[in-house]
Amino acid sequence: MKKSKEQNALCFFIEKLYIVWIQKILYENKIKNIILLRKSKDGGEYMNINVQEVSQVNSKTKDLVISALLISLVFIATKFINIRLPISINGGLIHLGNTILFATAIVFGKKKGAIAGAFGMGLFDIVSGWMAWAPFTFVIRGVMGYLIGDISEKKGNISWNIIAILLSGIWMIGGYYITEGILYGNWISPMTSIPGNVIQIVMGGILGLPLAAPLVKLRKKGII
Repeated sequence: MKKSKEQNALCFFIEKLYIVWIQKILYENKIKNIILLRKSKDGGEYMNINVQEVSQVNSKTKDLVISALLISLVFIATKFINIRLPISINGGLIHLGNTILFATAIVFGKKKGAIAGAFGMGLFDIVSGWMAWAPFTFVIRGVMGYLIGDISEKKGNISWNIIAILLSGIWMIGGYYITEGILYGNWISPMTSIPGNVIQIVMGGILGLPLAAPLVKLRKKGII
């Protein structure tokens, strides 16, 4: 059976996650001592043992694995859990990608929030026939993740998290309104996409905040 573009994209992510996970295992079992061959004064070779902590290597590998996983989750939640409002002419897609994006930014901070939003939803546009939207989505969603994560890192309470989501929502609505106007040359029809975007933000906040709360606690304990 011939695979669809969506199936190929999902398989690609799963394959990359598997490869990165294997690399993580290999790094964790890496010898702690790195042996370097150096030239002695008389021209001979001798061994110089330099002890290096592997925790930094493991940390970078773990960071890469988590980032890839978060991108995948945002993509899956956007691609496979969505509906489109009938009143919308061009946009107006409602999906659960924002739920994962909001939770990611709150739990893991601005960098991972920006990466997950930009690449996860940008990939969705590419494989779903919205190629022209992808560059705009990359910027809009990346800024959303960064903004929420930055406020959450600095303030770290539910009230400020809600404010962060509202601010990012305003940015998203304005960003997609301008995007649709540029792409279709019409500044009236983009207004029909606003209700769907508002619903996205509200649903993302309602579901994302409770999802993030226990994950933040696990994050502080160093479990994730």
